[in-house]
Amino acid sequence: MPETLKKDPMEKTSENPGARFILFLAKRDLPQFGFVLALCMASTALAQDVKKSEVYIRLRATIDAVPAVDIHSHLQSFDGVLQRHLEMGNPTMGLRALWTASYLSRIHQTPSWSSNESFDDWYRNFDDVRATSVYRYLLPAFTDLYEVDFDSGLTSAQACELDRRIVANYRSDAWIRDVVTKRANIHIMFVDPNWAPFLFATNWDFEARVMRIDPLMDAHHPSVPKGPFDDPYAFAVKAGMKIQSLDEYLSLADRIFADAKAAGVIGIKSGAAYRGGLHFRNVPKENAEAAFGKPRDQISSTQYQDFYDFMMWRLCELSTKHDLPFQIHTGDARLQQSNPTLLLDMIEANPRTKFILMHGGHPWIGETGAIAFKHRNVWVDSCWLPTLNYSAGKRAYQEWLECMPSDRIMWGSDSINAEGTYAATVTTRQCLAEALAEKVLRGELREEHAHRIGRQIMRDNALKLFPSLQRRVTNR
Repeated sequence: MPETLKKDPMEKTSENPGARFILFLAKRDLPQFGFVLALCMASTALAQDVKKSEVYIRLRATIDAVPAVDIHSHLQSFDGVLQRHLEMGNPTMGLRALWTASYLSRIHQTPSWSSNESFDDWYRNFDDVRATSVYRYLLPAFTDLYEVDFDSGLTSAQACELDRRIVANYRSDAWIRDVVTKRANIHIMFVDPNWAPFLFATNWDFEARVMRIDPLMDAHHPSVPKGPFDDPYAFAVKAGMKIQSLDEYLSLADRIFADAKAAGVIGIKSGAAYRGGLHFRNVPKENAEAAFGKPRDQISSTQYQDFYDFMMWRLCELSTKHDLPFQIHTGDARLQQSNPTLLLDMIEANPRTKFILMHGGHPWIGETGAIAFKHRNVWVDSCWLPTLNYSAGKRAYQEWLECMPSDRIMWGSDSINAEGTYAATVTTRQCLAEALAEKVLRGELREEHAHRIGRQIMRDNALKLFPSLQRRVTNR
């Protein structure tokens, strides 16, 4: 029998019946149980909550202290935040508004509730979602910001008081500023104003603007755009440009990119995964010209798609020309067409374009890692993963660190209010600390390296990829 077994390595297993049974079998001098014993010891270790380990506690302290760079948000101006929640059917910016604006709305409809209605009846509507990540991620916003344990149940009086406090906090923008910069410890937040892509002014002193380029892919005719701030033709009028040919339209796109960068825009973004998916063909120019200048009802669906795909490839080229990294939404949109591997032809053909695969391609996190492994011009944004599927988020951090350099992983909160931003940030910091602590405890990573990697993902990698931000961090 191996010496290790003779020394009773599991002598402190009195509270673990399964471990005692395996140790009994091993002592019967049955060699085949040596392997079983190893498995038992490993499973016992993994069953423990890593958050109780000293390694995790130290890593969490380091990661919490990082003044983060959030590369993915949709935080509007203060008035815009209030209006957005009103449009969601909330009479006030109160308790229900926080839930309807959260990720929980993807799988659960939160019914209306007011302070003169029974809270108990309303609260029971959460019973079937209490184990989900999209419910649990928001809980820290209540415990930390309002000192209320929403998950343990509230009395009607407590719920009414919580609702009143939320409403009171949104009487000015001071609450948002305090939560984002102090409580969530976010130094810089990238905002994608999908409601006004060609409006480059920022609303917050911690904001950096990203330009949504989807309207440029659609606008084969002036009748296509919908509003003044997503209309390239309106932009052309203000710039004194006439757009009568595809070449002139491409010049307009170039001008928009140049003006955006001059105004401080630091990157571009596409949400095309929500529309037609992520497969973009490299269409010949003459095919796109067949659709340009014609209303939608005068072109075929094939001609429309030709123009759409053609423009995506041209925008990749403009991304490179103007050194504006390209964020592309991947995964969890039109699922059958949102696998990030559909982007491979375009990624391979544009090696100088800096692609950021948003949301880690969830649920295709392995494919996303494989793409980054093969292509050095690809970065990964882990936004959504800890909040949509916490276990997948932890697994993604560990898998990605095994197949790509640690300086190519970033994160984002992707929220529209203060509480959602705080909750997503806290959940991400916890998930990342867990993932790194587990690797340290398994002997796969030295702790000092894990501390550095945590800071990279929360902050340093974004500053490295977006060097124009350096002037904003000299004091931190």
